[in-house]
Amino acid sequence: MPQTMVLRGDLELRARLEPLAGSHDAEWVNVARDLDTWPGAREAARLRIRRHGAHHARKLYSATVLADERDRETLRELAAHGIQVRIAATPMLQGTVFIDRRTMVLTDPAPATPHGHDGRHRTYTMSAEPSLVSGAYALFEAAWESATDLAAFFDPDRPRIGAQGRAVLSALGSGMTDAAAARALGMSLRTYRRRVAELLVTLNAESRFQAGVRAGELGLTRG
Repeated sequence: MPQTMVLRGDLELRARLEPLAGSHDAEWVNVARDLDTWPGAREAARLRIRRHGAHHARKLYSATVLADERDRETLRELAAHGIQVRIAATPMLQGTVFIDRRTMVLTDPAPATPHGHDGRHRTYTMSAEPSLVSGAYALFEAAWESATDLAAFFDPDRPRIGAQGRAVLSALGSGMTDAAAARALGMSLRTYRRRVAELLVTLNAESRFQAGVRAGELGLTRG
């Protein structure tokens, strides 16, 4: 087979992946915007758990995957069976699968259709070119290291910060003065400083810098 090829449609993708899915000890890494970035991703994960267990399986998602309760339940199920799940610090613009660090598959943007997504028209790029795979895998590892473990989002002791609190956190990290941040957020300077003080208490932080670090560790700016 050629080192790099274009797969046209979900059926051709499945046909190429099925022979690779038979190996019980291969590492499978999945990067996705949400649980439906890949066709049949939910069912494929459950099937792999039943066949081979969850060892050597990692999944990295955008924070949007936490918006729907059905998706959150699926994530809990995957994690309960031992699949490592993390939420990325930045949006995942393109889905990627790595199989045993030797093969990767990239999703290509799906064309818009009047009736929504049509898997027959979506294309994928599959590559076994060592330099391409290793380079992309290194980028995945960097994203994985900066991501937040799924358990942190379901921790009952995790501080809860609303949309306004996240906006204040973002302003703190932007380098703006308090006056400029207050104007940008449509608050009075007094209100803005009160919100900052409340965040410090919520995050058990002694400084604004420490609050930003703490929020990043907990993934609060993404969830």
